[in-house]
Amino acid sequence: MLEITSPRLTLIPLDYNLLNIWNEKGRAELEKNLNLNPNQWTTNELSIAETNDALKNYWIPQTLLNPEIFHWFTNWEIVISDQNISIGGIGFGGYPAGGVTEIGYMIDEKYQKNGFASEALACLLNWAFQNPILKTVHADTPKDNLPSQNVLLRNGFEKTGEGEVEHTITMQVYHWAKHRS
Repeated sequence: MLEITSPRLTLIPLDYNLLNIWNEKGRAELEKNLNLNPNQWTTNELSIAETNDALKNYWIPQTLLNPEIFHWFTNWEIVISDQNISIGGIGFGGYPAGGVTEIGYMIDEKYQKNGFASEALACLLNWAFQNPILKTVHADTPKDNLPSQNVLLRNGFEKTGEGEVEHTITMQVYHWAKHRS
């Protein structure tokens, strides 16, 4: 199984089978299958709704359709290596066939403000930009989510505009991009 690491973190991409375990049996069973210590994520209702929607309507069907390149279509568990617990997820919105993909992330509220999102993003971007096809990574952040905006800024993203996106609710967002250096 592919894993990528940073000084404090291990990122584990979930394949179709692991996603189905999560969907059908819950996070506790997923953690057990990954040999992780249990950690019940604490997060807001919007993050829960978006994660459940992505799990059922994107990650599972896309990893089934793209088993060889599922890493681009799934959640990567963000694991604190020395504690062996998952504290969130990060992932792309598809293979960058046209040179572009999106990224999103979520950190358990108990572990926010420790630099884990910035470290996980840097780690996954380093892996992704090894693919010569990838030229640009896009991200959206709610206009009022300053911590997430700072994560992007620390990782070299530039604000490219603003608008409205429809996820589980309609949100006012800033658009961001990071280009291959």
